[in-house]
Amino acid sequence: MKKIAFFILVVCFYHGFSQINHPKASPLSKIEQTVGLSKITITYSRPAAHGRTIFGNRADGQPALVPYGRIWRVGANESTKITFDSDVNILGNSLSKGTYALYAFPEANEWQLVFHNNTTHWGDGRTAYNPEEDALRVIVHPKQTLNYQENFLIYFDDITHHTATLNLLWAGTEVSLPMTFNTQGLMEAQIEDKLKGSPTAQTYYEIARYYQEQDSNLPQALTYLNKAIELGGDTYYFHRVKSLVQAKLGDYKGAIQSAEKSLEIAKSLGKDEFVRMNRKNSIDWNEKLKQKN
Repeated sequence: MKKIAFFILVVCFYHGFSQINHPKASPLSKIEQTVGLSKITITYSRPAAHGRTIFGNRADGQPALVPYGRIWRVGANESTKITFDSDVNILGNSLSKGTYALYAFPEANEWQLVFHNNTTHWGDGRTAYNPEEDALRVIVHPKQTLNYQENFLIYFDDITHHTATLNLLWAGTEVSLPMTFNTQGLMEAQIEDKLKGSPTAQTYYEIARYYQEQDSNLPQALTYLNKAIELGGDTYYFHRVKSLVQAKLGDYKGAIQSAEKSLEIAKSLGKDEFVRMNRKNSIDWNEKLKQKN
C-alpha cells in the first residue's frame, strides 16, 4: 500500500509541475466599444497569416486556411464571443442584448455572418453546429485592401452616439458590418427616470446639454437650463449652454447676454478657453442680430 501511495504521489507531482504556460500561437484579445449608452464586448484569438493563403483556394487549387463555404470561428481557438448590453439593429434586423458566438461563412463575393445562440461549442462547432440555433444571419460583401494585415484583427470605426461599424480584417481581405443602437430611446428612458426622483441643478443641466448637442427639444432644454440656474446659481457652463440653445432658437439678443454672463464668470475663474469661445460667439451673434434687424 505504501508503494502504491508513493507512486500516486509521484505521478501527481509530475503532472502538477510539468504543465508549462507557453505563449499562444493565436493570442487572446478583448475589445470593448461604447456606442452612445451601449457597450459591445468581443473576445477572440488572433491567428497570424505566416505567408499562407487565408481565404478560398491556394494557387495549386487546394483549400486555403479558411475555405470558401465552410463555417469559420472568426479567429482561432475558442469561438469568438460578442456581447451587446442593449438591443441592437444590424442591417435592418433586430438582435436582442446578450452574448453570441460569432461565425462566418466566407465566399468570394459575399460572406454570411452569424450571431449564434449556442456559445458552448469549441471553435466553429463543425458537426455540432446547428443553424436552427442562429439568432441572426446577415450578408456582407468583402473588399480587398491595400494594407496587409498579418494578425487577424477586429476593430470598430465610424462611431457616433447611435452607430458603429464592426470590421473584420485579415491579410488583404476586409468585411464591414454597420450597427445601430436606439441611444435616443435609452436616453429618454433615463431622463424620465431621473425627473421622477429629486432632480438637482446638475440633472437639469445635463438633460439640457444632451438636447442642445442633439439639436432637439430646444424649448424644453431652455426651461431646464433656467431651472438649473434657479437651483444651482450662476455657473459659466450653465450660461454657456443656455447661450447656445438661445442662439439655435433665434434669440440672438438673449444668447449674447448669456454668453457675456458665462464669459464674466469664466474670466474670474481663469477659464480662458471659455472666455475665447463666448467672445467669438458674441461677435458672430451680434452680426446675425444686425442682419435680422
